Amino acid sequence: MKKIISVVGTRPNFIKIAPIIRALKPYSDQFTHLLCHTGQHFDEKMSTVFFDELEMPKPDFFLGINQGSHAVQTAGIMVEFEKVLLREKPDLVIVPGDVNSTMACSLAAAKLSVKIAHVESGLRSFDRDMPEEVNRIITDVISDYLFVTEESGLKNLKNEGVDPAKIFFTGNTMIDSLVYFREKIKRSSTLETLGLEEGKYIIVTFHRPSNVDNDAGLSEIIAFLNNLAGHHKVVFPIHPRTKSNLQKLPSAGALNPNLLLLNPLGYFDFLKLIGNAEVVITDSGGIQEETTFLGVPCVTVRNNTERPSTVDVGTNILAGTNLANVSMIVQEILKGNKKQGRLSELWDGHAAERVVAILSKQIAS
Repeated sequence: MKKIISVVGTRPNFIKIAPIIRALKPYSDQFTHLLCHTGQHFDEKMSTVFFDELEMPKPDFFLGINQGSHAVQTAGIMVEFEKVLLREKPDLVIVPGDVNSTMACSLAAAKLSVKIAHVESGLRSFDRDMPEEVNRIITDVISDYLFVTEESGLKNLKNEGVDPAKIFFTGNTMIDSLVYFREKIKRSSTLETLGLEEGKYIIVTFHRPSNVDNDAGLSEIIAFLNNLAGHHKVVFPIHPRTKSNLQKLPSAGALNPNLLLLNPLGYFDFLKLIGNAEVVITDSGGIQEETTFLGVPCVTVRNNTERPSTVDVGTNILAGTNLANVSMIVQEILKGNKKQGRLSELWDGHAAERVVAILSKQIAS
């Protein structure tokens, strides 16, 4: 029996690791699996509800590291996860995504010569001002098994000189969750609860520090959303940090009645809203993938993306951060000029099965 510890810390991690937990069950004669939650997202709306909806087991370890700067958070996770590693002596650590928990637990494992599998490897924005980009690069460098979601990941890892024997093109486990829970997502009553009609509202998410952590930038975003809400219903599930920053603005109370601010939503409700939106405006990474799978137009308010397949073949438009340009793109979509996309290779709902089958061959013998 080989022991595996999977690590989660944030909402996107939960979505990516839940299919792997399911895929490991038929291999219970080969693997003992344990789950570690670092606590990076820790409150009811950002964590607990996702565990329940995604049918994830209660974590075997909860590190409780959720405060402080990037350095403080990363160091705290490393210290506490090292204790878990020393006690449990796993054969493999699985880390998904690109958050601080991903890098910190990878570093702790590497220092103890524990093998590392990185799920969602090879993605690059080529913008090291993004903390996630630093996390991605470091995690890939020290990982033993690199599971790639799209063609660009293969190209990036090859260009970085990674040993091809470590690289496996398996598809996207985030899409696995969407496929697996498609019927429950359809049954969500959130549209009725919010008084929304299918295809007659816009979904917006903003959470990146470059967009929301300065008053001038956030004020510009709110002005843009107020203007958009003058003619359309705009739904804004708001990240806790964005909400906190918004409340400090003098214009916080001057919101258009058509701009609906919501607390973070559960997985089923959020995907129901995305799947029935006329257009999604976001600075998120994962939403670019989910909208492509659902065939919903997506406008990404960033100057780069680590998920170029969503632009190259999907429904995503990389609009930059000039909101006047974003507005023009959105207006064209609302007129019916929508980008027609298709799915990236292997986004078929079976990525986690491929990941676990490879691990079975690689480490269980």
